[in-house]
Amino acid sequence: MVILVDMDDTIEHLLVPWTECLNRKYGKNVRLTDVKCWNMQVTYPDLTTEEIFSPLDEDSFWDAVTPIEGAPEALKRLMDRGHEVYIVTATPYQSVAAKMERVLFRYFPFIRWDHVIVASNKQMIRADVLVDDGYHNLLGGSYRKILMDAQCNRMYDEKKAGMFRVKDWAEAERLILEWEE
Repeated sequence: MVILVDMDDTIEHLLVPWTECLNRKYGKNVRLTDVKCWNMQVTYPDLTTEEIFSPLDEDSFWDAVTPIEGAPEALKRLMDRGHEVYIVTATPYQSVAAKMERVLFRYFPFIRWDHVIVASNKQMIRADVLVDDGYHNLLGGSYRKILMDAQCNRMYDEKKAGMFRVKDWAEAERLILEWEE
């Protein structure tokens, strides 16, 4: 199968270092439980879009981003079984190089550049499966949809939208292996 996998908060922890950085930089006290949706402007209403996204443009920020438990091993096993795994990310061009070098290729050394797709409209990509924490990325695509549980999507009714919610990579891998048969 062709399996598309999102990066941020799907295979690596972005929200934790991002909120910590914004809190430190702007004297805020936002907790992870305060993040109720994907749009960080809602969580930090008094910050500008530029202020919110500025940490992501700093190469050194990506050194604080770590993989989600089980993600590297699950992706490697899926690839070893013959599946084509592509990382698909909506990362802005300013931070692509640092993010890939300091996170993806560091913790997922078995993934090469030719298996990275930068796209803001993931629905345009043909695949068998998409694993993503952003339900908006799963809407309308012509693939099986796995919604990785995250703080920002807990209020979303994935069943109504034909998605499968998983709490971790062990569940995601089990589901994909079921579909493999």
